Amino acid sequence: MKPKTIVEPFRIRMTEPLPVSTPEQRQAYLRNAHFNPFLLRSREITIDLLTDSGTGAMSAAQWAAIMTGDETYAGSESYYQLRDVVQDLTGHRYVIPTHQGRSSEHILFSVLEVAGKQVLANSHFDTTRANVEYLKGEALDLVIEEARNTGSQHPFKGNIDLARLEHHLEVGGDKVALVLMTVTNNAGGGQPASLENLRAAAELAHRYGKPFMLDAARFAENAWFIKEREPGQQHRTPAKSHARSSASPMASP
Repeated sequence: MKPKTIVEPFRIRMTEPLPVSTPEQRQAYLRNAHFNPFLLRSREITIDLLTDSGTGAMSAAQWAAIMTGDETYAGSESYYQLRDVVQDLTGHRYVIPTHQGRSSEHILFSVLEVAGKQVLANSHFDTTRANVEYLKGEALDLVIEEARNTGSQHPFKGNIDLARLEHHLEVGGDKVALVLMTVTNNAGGGQPASLENLRAAAELAHRYGKPFMLDAARFAENAWFIKEREPGQQHRTPAKSHARSSASPMASP
């Protein structure tokens, strides 16, 4: 029988030591953090299961880009490179970079005046919910029921429940501030939403006169799942599998 060998198609050029703690130390860390993982320090963590942001290695191309990055106070070339890519992917003319997705959320919900209103979503990311509630709004999750079933093989567990969405749009009236789709659906395990579902949700939002927004932090992964899993989308490249014209993107790193 011919042996099967799987080799990673990359080299690791740098390693970083990880802290290794004893059970007694971990218990002490948790007590000091009041059992809130957000209050743990990174130096106390061996394997970070709280987030995938900033926990992975960078590619050689990413390291090289740091050396050529332009951080000029105004007119930065790095800004124009970012603007051009975002415009090409989304079809939107205006691009406003912020230093972090959390800032984008706060700006967005402040402008849309969510106080006393509902934000309807497949699932709100934790900071998205925090920004809505900080501004006295109500964050409602309307993800499909299959998303809550860990045994389900549904290919798009990030889909919003369209029937529930229409119900809330119909009865909510002026109390609904916007419809928001998180792609991929990070609060639901990074599950993707289908292009069909995104388009249907956008159509419902626009029919009831509401803005339709994308928290597009993981849009590239979502686009790949659309290409791989959604019938009739296999001919698309991931870049063309993203819903372009029906939403305003709110991306976070």
